[in-house]
Amino acid sequence: MIRDLEREEDEISFRRRVLHGRIDILRAELVARLREQVSAGEAQLADVERLTEILATKAAPKADE
Repeated sequence: MIRDLEREEDEISFRRRVLHGRIDILRAELVARLREQVSAGEAQLADVERLTEILATKAAPKADE
């Protein structure tokens, strides 16, 4: 029973590593596309300080945003 559970754990760990690798690849692609859009003037980067305030609930988002 222990060997079966260890085997199952190994399979789950492998699947998790594969999924994390896929997530990393997708994030990298998303960053690359966003950088390309910003360079082309098609998008703007978020105001990190304002976003931090909003997420910390120190300030409510403006109505026009």
